[in-house]
Amino acid sequence: MESRHADPLTGLVPVLRSFVRWARRPLQPAVRLWRRNIQLRVVATTLLMSLGVVLLLGVVVIGQVKNGLLDAKRQTAQSQAVGGFAVAKETARAPDSGSAGADGQHSPDTATWLNSLVEGLASSGQGVYSVVALSSNAQEQPISRTADSPGTHAPRGSGGVRPEESVPADLRKALDERSDVFERYTSMKSDSVPDGEPALIVGQRLSDPNGKPFQLYYLFPFDQEEKTLGLVKGTLATAGIFVVVLLGAIAWLVVRQVVTPVRMAAQISERLAAGHLQERMKVTGEDDIARLGESFNKMAHTLQVKIQQLEDLSRMQRRFVSDVSHELRTPLTTVRMAADVIHEARADFDPATARSAELLQNQLDRFESMLSDLLEISRFDAGAAALEAEPIDLRDVVRRVVDGAEPIAERKGSRIVVHGDERPVTVEADARRVERVLRNLVVNAVEHGEGHDVHVRLASAGGAVAVAVRDYGVGLKPGEATRVFNRFWRADPARARTTGGTGLGLSIALEDARLHGGWLQAWGEPGGGSQFRLTLPRTGADSLRGSPIALEPEDSRRNRNRDLASTLSHRGMPPGATALDAATPPAPSHHSFPAPRFAAPAIPSMPFTPPRPPAADPAALPGNGARVVGHRAGGGTVTHPTTADEAREDDD
Repeated sequence: MESRHADPLTGLVPVLRSFVRWARRPLQPAVRLWRRNIQLRVVATTLLMSLGVVLLLGVVVIGQVKNGLLDAKRQTAQSQAVGGFAVAKETARAPDSGSAGADGQHSPDTATWLNSLVEGLASSGQGVYSVVALSSNAQEQPISRTADSPGTHAPRGSGGVRPEESVPADLRKALDERSDVFERYTSMKSDSVPDGEPALIVGQRLSDPNGKPFQLYYLFPFDQEEKTLGLVKGTLATAGIFVVVLLGAIAWLVVRQVVTPVRMAAQISERLAAGHLQERMKVTGEDDIARLGESFNKMAHTLQVKIQQLEDLSRMQRRFVSDVSHELRTPLTTVRMAADVIHEARADFDPATARSAELLQNQLDRFESMLSDLLEISRFDAGAAALEAEPIDLRDVVRRVVDGAEPIAERKGSRIVVHGDERPVTVEADARRVERVLRNLVVNAVEHGEGHDVHVRLASAGGAVAVAVRDYGVGLKPGEATRVFNRFWRADPARARTTGGTGLGLSIALEDARLHGGWLQAWGEPGGGSQFRLTLPRTGADSLRGSPIALEPEDSRRNRNRDLASTLSHRGMPPGATALDAATPPAPSHHSFPAPRFAAPAIPSMPFTPPRPPAADPAALPGNGARVVGHRAGGGTVTHPTTADEAREDDD
């Protein structure tokens, strides 16, 4: 048997995702602000680009200044050093460059001469350069300190310079090999600066009055140049910061001139959408923004005129419906009284007249129902519908609805099966309106169920309760779920209304759901029946984010095909296999209600049994929270998804 080992990365992926979400959470406000604020993006981009330009310009300028200072320093150092070397040569050849010996002849004192030479050359360059004299390894013979030889070419330096530590070894070697003038960059160490400071050293090999070689160096520190370069850097940094801030302010002012009218247009558009049709933009000038404002105002004026016309027409229609409905009450009452008298005396009439009396009675019942629906619709249109909410148990409401629809179901040969009534399903709602909604859904399911059973399911989870009515009749065609709640809409105009429907029931039911801050949604498939779902907030303080019952039932054709494909894949069968190819039949489902009396055309070999509704889990409510429906306890209407398409994302 093949063993299966879990991938160690499988458990690590959720941890990484959680860490990424945790790390991104503090950045979300900044990212949201960056995406929504175009002025911030333009100003920030301008600042970054300006900063880059200033940095590039600063590097170029500082480089040029530094090169210029170095070139000037080298030229000055070369000129000063060459002059000093010439003076040293002349001094070495002078007749009085030594002292008289014991025999009356001149015997040059090298130590004294070097001391006087270094002091003399350094006297004119205090703080500008230092002079160093070192012995030369070339042709140098050890000389002991005696009376005849009072000094040697010991290291000598001016200004506290440490000669042997400040002169590079490679430079001393080069001077030993050649007598040319050499220069190097070095670190000049002195008593005041033990760690050394950058300097330019220029040296040459010379001869003392005795003809013995020694090395003479000029050391030029870069302290003045460093101060100059630091001043230039500070000036450029100050100017750069000022320029960047100034460019940012200019960009903010320029963008503000463009963004402010756009923001004003967005705010006015929101107010227009909220119903404030008199809002207009302030237009100043004759530029492109001004022309845009004028065009916007013209558009707003045209929309206001059209909307007012539509409102007037709608108001006239509502008033007409309301007036006609109220005016028909009196004559209808009179006709009803006369029809009741005729209907009670129909036994004394001939068969044709008695049948006419029965038809008159039935049509008057339908007329009264339609008139009541029209009056209810007029109240919704006028905003006069009031919600009398109180805590109720939906099981009691469902039982009353089922008891009232039983006679119709018996005539149709259907059964009404209720699921989920084992536990109380409490909700704060208007019992009369909820009962009217459910009665309409159940009666429609019985009428369009083609004699199949109708299943009513109740569920509660979190802050929502739901009632779903499922039938297995003709179903709904694609797109009809969005139009089923329209007034006087009929899926099949040629279909007779055997139960006396007026075409306003679902429209009134939708308005009742809106009044509660709930959803009324429809799903259906051709030949597979339909399901209507009513979702209500448990209390007036709750807001709907999902429903404990999925809008598309588990026994839909798509879900059954998906389950079949999953079963065949689990058994190792190819993707194109059917239920007849399975070696063993699938295990029967355990459900709490009987199977509908129809066969699925897609998989005729697998008898279908409607699945048991899963236990509602508040943590697994469908919906991603993108649509939040507020509840108004004081009555009136609220904004919420009104059709299946508008709320489909909550079920997906």
